[in-house]
Amino acid sequence: MPVTVRACGAARTVTGLSLLFETGKTRFLVDCGMFQGPKTLKALNWEPFPYNPREIDAVLLTHAHIDHSGLLPKLVKEGFRGRIHATAPTVDLCAVMLPDSGHVQEMEVDHLNRRNRRRGRAPVEPIYTAADAVAAIRAFASVPMDRWLSFDELPGLRARWWNAGHMLGSASIELEFTEAGAPPLRVLVSGDLGPDCAVFHRDPEGPEALDHVFVESTYGDEDKPCVDQATRRERLATLVNEAVKPDGALLIPAFAVERTQEICWDLVTLMQAGRIPQAPIFVDSPLAIRATEVFLEHAAVLEDGRSVKRALRSPLLNFTETGEASRRIASVTGFHIIIAGSGMCDAGRIRHHLKQWLWSPEATVLLTGYQAEATLGRLLQDGRREVRIQGDTIRVAAQIREIRDYSGHADATELLAWLKARGPVTGGVFLVHGEEPAMDALARRVEGERQAGAAQVLMPVLDERFLLPKAAAPVRQDAPRRRANPEAAGRPDWHNARAALLLGIEDAIDRSTDPAARERLMAALRQALESNRRSGR
Repeated sequence: MPVTVRACGAARTVTGLSLLFETGKTRFLVDCGMFQGPKTLKALNWEPFPYNPREIDAVLLTHAHIDHSGLLPKLVKEGFRGRIHATAPTVDLCAVMLPDSGHVQEMEVDHLNRRNRRRGRAPVEPIYTAADAVAAIRAFASVPMDRWLSFDELPGLRARWWNAGHMLGSASIELEFTEAGAPPLRVLVSGDLGPDCAVFHRDPEGPEALDHVFVESTYGDEDKPCVDQATRRERLATLVNEAVKPDGALLIPAFAVERTQEICWDLVTLMQAGRIPQAPIFVDSPLAIRATEVFLEHAAVLEDGRSVKRALRSPLLNFTETGEASRRIASVTGFHIIIAGSGMCDAGRIRHHLKQWLWSPEATVLLTGYQAEATLGRLLQDGRREVRIQGDTIRVAAQIREIRDYSGHADATELLAWLKARGPVTGGVFLVHGEEPAMDALARRVEGERQAGAAQVLMPVLDERFLLPKAAAPVRQDAPRRRANPEAAGRPDWHNARAALLLGIEDAIDRSTDPAARERLMAALRQALESNRRSGR
């Protein structure tokens, strides 16, 4: 029984993980994530799936983050009628995260269509709506950790979920393909792996002696020292104290699930201990508010659940549910802290707070997580002094700071240790969920430490398909692709280049003190545009 796999997402980029496994008896997905980052990459979310959703028998889900689960409502909307199997906390988190994702898309498309009408362009439809997401939740079924499971709709397969230590409910998924008279084919999909020093969760776990392993590589080119909780809080206290200004604000872009709850726990603890001044903390994210309730419900599975529950119920936290309440934060006087999504600043309420505060030297922006290439968060992280938000140019005068101790991802050393513990791996080591520099660096280390040979380490491009033999290297197969140049997925695209060009033009015009020089510049630009129009390009 030949087994093939197709990389339908997170191929040389960190978002949209989805793997299509096919045998002669069944077809199923591991994850069905949404693409995030550059607009050209996000456009894939609107394109047809590279398979017929009606022909997919089931989905096995590693965890609830949108880059792993975000296209499940679209899958159901387009005809998928199977079950989505996930751990109980993942089911509960998806029940709040996916409808929120649909609501955000409805709002963004409404805003876009208003602009399109003014420009005479055709309207667009959201990828899916909140109602579509609610319908998709009915397909979910919870599974236990650490137990072999068989499913009627997936003959010849059994699966087991292992703790991945990344977030509440996260798992690596072990797959065992069986056929009478032949040894089983054993495959492991890592999902996202947490760091060894994670505060909320146990270290990642997994089986040994595998044929093929799919491993994330987000931080495959970094070695981050393990930081304990006391040190992390000390560093956070230093950053908060430096940010305190009488009329200022500390803006913390944060992922709504896990990151927000960890930061709230630490801030409340530090304030109660008198190590930072007491100040209003606004949790300005409807999703984070609902996710916090899920965390409270599942606090028993966290490492220090009682302390977490006390902090998340503290009166120091102000939860702003409505848009009107979010906008009222702008009238708050005195130093205050705003925690809002999204963590990469590419969507959500954090954008209107950044628009209000980025120009002010009284403000500090504290980045707390991974910033994907070409996102607003990455631009700020890289020191860009001008950015565009909702069509407006903003000069950055705020202090941009970063704390990396909240990362939910294993670094290169931890990834290698995890992979070594899974050995021996006799077939392929697939590197996914990473940008190319991180993947290249991790591949060199995997080969250098002889965990796999060069022919075994693979970095698939989008929609690439492989045959997975028993105890042998994978074999590439021809497959149609959704992109003419899949290797470019996730890199800065023409939208980023246009924004940089517009910023450069505005800056050059604004900084020109000589009226004649300014006019010559604008004349040259007009001439270039007219020449382009005449050429019909």
